[in-house]
Amino acid sequence: MKNKAITSREVDFAKWYTDVVKAAHLADYSNVKGCIVFEPRGYALWEMIQKTMDKMFKETGHQNVYMPLLIPESLMKKEGELINGFAPEVAWVTQGGDKELDERLCIRPTSETLFSDYYSHVVKSYRDLPLKYNQWCSVMRWEKETRPFLRSREFLWQEGHTIHETREEAEEETHKMLDIYRQFFEEYLAIPVITGKKTEKEKFAGAEYTLTVEALMYNGISLQSATSHYFGQKFAKAYDISFKDRNNALSYCYQTSWGSTTRMIGAMIMVHSDDNGLVLPPKIAPTQVVIVPIQMSENVQKKSEEVKKILEDAGITVDIDQSEKSAGFKFAEAEVNGIPLRIEIGKRDLEDHKIIVTRRDTREKQVVSFEENIGEVVTQILDRMQKEMFFRAKERRDSFTFTCHNLEEVKIQMEKQPGFIHAMWCGDEACENRMKEIKGTKSRCILEDGEKIDTHCVVCGKEAKYHVVWGVQY
Repeated sequence: MKNKAITSREVDFAKWYTDVVKAAHLADYSNVKGCIVFEPRGYALWEMIQKTMDKMFKETGHQNVYMPLLIPESLMKKEGELINGFAPEVAWVTQGGDKELDERLCIRPTSETLFSDYYSHVVKSYRDLPLKYNQWCSVMRWEKETRPFLRSREFLWQEGHTIHETREEAEEETHKMLDIYRQFFEEYLAIPVITGKKTEKEKFAGAEYTLTVEALMYNGISLQSATSHYFGQKFAKAYDISFKDRNNALSYCYQTSWGSTTRMIGAMIMVHSDDNGLVLPPKIAPTQVVIVPIQMSENVQKKSEEVKKILEDAGITVDIDQSEKSAGFKFAEAEVNGIPLRIEIGKRDLEDHKIIVTRRDTREKQVVSFEENIGEVVTQILDRMQKEMFFRAKERRDSFTFTCHNLEEVKIQMEKQPGFIHAMWCGDEACENRMKEIKGTKSRCILEDGEKIDTHCVVCGKEAKYHVVWGVQY
C-alpha cells in the first residue's frame, strides 16, 4: 500500500522529493531563508558519507585541516576570476558588534583564497611539497532558489586543496580525485555516473580546467555531483606560492582543488527512492537492519537480542524496534526511513525456527532458518541489494540516454523526455547558448575519449571537435 503522506513521483516529482525528505525526517525548513535544519537521520547519512570518503582521502595521502569562515575582501580580490565568478552569490559581513568594519569580510563560498594565502607562508622549498589537504566545513552562497540538500544558501561539503612541485603531479592529482569520486558514487551510493571535462563556459572560476562527475536522476534531470579542478599556477602567482626548486631557482607551485557536498543525499533520494519513502544503498545506510519483534515476549526479546549480536559480529549495523507501536506501524516506519532490511521475529517464527527477512527496495521476503548462518545470509542479501540497486539505476540511466545528430532531434527528444543527450559540438560558445534555449539544455561534460558520433556540430553543422553530453540540470 502506498504511503499517503507522499505524492506519487509520476504525478509531481518535485513535490514527491520534498515529501520523501519530510516523511523520512531528513531535514526541515528553518526560519533562516534558504537554509535547512539537518534532522538526526539526515545528518547520520552525511556522517556515513563523510566517514567513508574521509577514509578514501586519507588512504591517498590527504590530511584534514580547517580554515577560517571569513575572508577579507582584499584577499578575495587577489585572483580576479574567482571573485568575479562568485560575486553574485557572496554574503558579506560589514559590522562587528556595534562597529562598522574597516574592510568587508566574505563568508566563504569556497576556500581557494585562504589555502593559497596559507601556502604562501609555509612553503619554502621543493622539499615541502606536495601539500595535500582537505577540509570538512560549511559554505555560504546566496542562491535565489533553494531545495533541501540539492541547493541551499548554507550547505555542508568537503573541499580538497593541494599544491605540487610539477604540472604532471598536479594533473595526476586532479584526475585521481575525479576517479575517487566516481568510485564512491558507484560503489557506495549505487549511482552510475559519467565523468569528463567541463567546457570553458561551465568550468570553475579561476581554473585552467574542471573535471566533473555527472549523474542522472530518476526523472531524467542531470545533477553535477562532484568536481575536480586543475588551477596550474594561476593562484600560485596571484598569492606568491613560490619555492626554491631542485636547481635552487624560484618556482611557482601547481595547484588543484576538488569538492563534493550534501547534494549527494539529494542524489540518492532522486535515484533510488519510491512512493513509499526513502530507499538507501546498504553500504551507506546508517542502520542496515531493523529487527521488529512481533507480540513481544521474553522468548521473542531473547531471540531478537541473539540475532542482533550475530549480525553485529558480522559487521552489520542493527537496531531493534522496541517501541510500543503496532507491528504494521513499525513496518511502515522502517520502510519510509529506507532501512535496507527488516527482520520479523514472532512467537510463530520461534516455533518454526525461522526469521523473515524483507528487502526495502524490492519488498522481496526470504525465510532464514535458525540452522543457517544468519550473519552470512544477511550479508549476502545486503551485498546483492547493493549491486542490484546500482544495475537498476544504470539501466534506467541508459534508457534515458540518447544520441542526436541535429538541433531538431534535440528539441524533439527534450520535449518528449529529458535525459543525457550525446551529440557533437564545434567548441563555439554561441552554439552552447543556442542549446540552452531548448528547455535549458546545457553541456554536462566533454567526453575526452568519446567516440566520434558525427563530423559536424549538432547546432551549426560546422566541423565538430568534441563529443559532449548535454542535459537539463538541477
